[in-house]
Amino acid sequence: MAQEKLKVYINGREYEVERGTPLGEIFKIAKVKKALGGKLNGKILDLQSPVRESGEIVPITRRDPESLEILRHSLAHIMAQALKEIYGEKKVHLGVGPTTEEGFYYDVEVEDHRITEEELPQIEKKMREIIKRDYPILRQELSRQEAVRLFEELKEKYKIDLIDRIPPEEPISVYKQGDFVDLCRGPHLPSTGRAGAFKLTSVAGAYWMGDSSKPQLQRIYGMAFWEDRELQERLKFYEEVKKRDHRRLGRELDFFTIDEDVGAGLILWLPKGATYRKILEDYLRQEHQRRGYQFVYTPHVGKSKLWETSGHLEFYRENMYPPMEMDNETYYVKPMNCPFHIAVYKSKVRSYRDLPMRLFELGTVYRYELSGVLHGLLRVRGFTQDDAHIICTEEQVGQEIKGALSFAMEVLRDFGFEEFKVFVSTRPEKSVGSDRQWEITTNALMDSVRELGLEYEIDEGGGAFYGPKIDMKVRDALGRYWQLSTIQFDFNLPERFNMTYVGEDNQRHRPYMVHRAMLGSIERFTGILLEHHAGLLPLWLSPVQVVIIPIADRHVDFGSKVRDTLSLAGIRVELDAREERMNAKIRDAELKKIPYLLIVGDREVESASVSVRGKREGNMGSMKIGELLDFLKGKIEAKE
Repeated sequence: MAQEKLKVYINGREYEVERGTPLGEIFKIAKVKKALGGKLNGKILDLQSPVRESGEIVPITRRDPESLEILRHSLAHIMAQALKEIYGEKKVHLGVGPTTEEGFYYDVEVEDHRITEEELPQIEKKMREIIKRDYPILRQELSRQEAVRLFEELKEKYKIDLIDRIPPEEPISVYKQGDFVDLCRGPHLPSTGRAGAFKLTSVAGAYWMGDSSKPQLQRIYGMAFWEDRELQERLKFYEEVKKRDHRRLGRELDFFTIDEDVGAGLILWLPKGATYRKILEDYLRQEHQRRGYQFVYTPHVGKSKLWETSGHLEFYRENMYPPMEMDNETYYVKPMNCPFHIAVYKSKVRSYRDLPMRLFELGTVYRYELSGVLHGLLRVRGFTQDDAHIICTEEQVGQEIKGALSFAMEVLRDFGFEEFKVFVSTRPEKSVGSDRQWEITTNALMDSVRELGLEYEIDEGGGAFYGPKIDMKVRDALGRYWQLSTIQFDFNLPERFNMTYVGEDNQRHRPYMVHRAMLGSIERFTGILLEHHAGLLPLWLSPVQVVIIPIADRHVDFGSKVRDTLSLAGIRVELDAREERMNAKIRDAELKKIPYLLIVGDREVESASVSVRGKREGNMGSMKIGELLDFLKGKIEAKE
């Protein structure tokens, strides 16, 4: 029986090949050299992968970014082989080993042993041995029965689970290198000896298939690039990331703690952190009030009927905490504030004269996150959103969006963020709302971004089913982008809750509703802010702005007078009167990232002045108290 013929195109030329021909054989026909794989219809194939469809094949060499996918996938297998050689072939059970943005990881279970980070150099050494052996990496396709039998013999229970998840029509492939074999789709290098530079970086826990009811495996992370120079640059970058880790900074600054007796993912704000948070919240309230927002407070729980109407029980139940039964009624802790704000709106009949109505709340919500994904302040179970809902008429849509976007930029700049990326997400395939609603609101989003002179990208079909949105990402001091502000239309909830207003024609109309947050959540934003500023917050936001350090006991009285003067003027100031050496006090204040230190000794007492040291500026010389106050107030007002 004749084989099916395919037409493929390489470097502008057409080739007719039999279906199933390995990519490497096709490259030989096309005289393509130095390729590690190819890209066919958006999919990366290695040289051993059979080509089963027509299309253009783009060769991939080491110069192409896609080649890193091939490198990193192969290094994941090399690491898995190293683990089996070190800890015992039958004692190591393999889960999944995908690539990441800068490397790879493998989830493994090692019988009677927990791998520690101290063991990573040993694993790296074994990996280098395997690379030096230069094993050919060979691909083989098996029937489902053959694959199950093979991995049963190897006692690879997680691989058998994966085989059960492979669709019946999809081929099952394994890759072999030396005595090691693994279930895998690929792509891989031709041999282990072709691997580039790598470094194992950390060990973490991970539930099998992300399901907390399943066994917890160990996830070993690695980083990989072709050149050692690139690897070293990234390692240097991550050393700086570690220094700025908000969890470490949070401990050093006495900002927050997480107590397992209280609960995972639940933040305890310590006095210094609580002071910072009050400053932040006061600022947000003031800025919202200036822009015509009205404050509301809403409960932490609501009846099940509320969540049924909103759709949360149907679509979001797995992220909600279990129900509570009270007075023959079922209640849920709120995962979102939206239904409560709608209830505020519906508390009386609204007229077009009441619109736009901008409701704002620092509302605390609770969402059940898997323990494996909790991460300091960045991923928690209880958090406070700077949550606002704008309810307006069709005619007001454009102005409200422009106002919200401009507001977001001003707020983020006050916190020291200057570079933004804006994404406008449009209508997905499945959606609610009329064509007219989508057209009006999507155009309003794009017009607002353009009017403010911002560059933006269109995320085609990336909107929620209930409306288009703007997402704003900020670039931090390390060049990382974080998604913070969001402005999102909702055509769904106004329908579900039958929201209306009385128009000029004395008829009922459906308003437009916008979900809007500047910072997202106080917790996550604080984590990002601490890392952006490496813990040294802007003066206006720092819980302690000034520390006074007397050189000797005889200078404490003068230091106390300076403290009282600054405090009465609204400066957050502390006096360090401990019986410690001056250098120790200075070191402690620097570790606490206090913006300004005031040293007082004999000379300062005589001249009624202070010696000023700025954390950023260094030694600033002597200042009179009035001069110092003018300086500090100027920086605070300017939010430098």
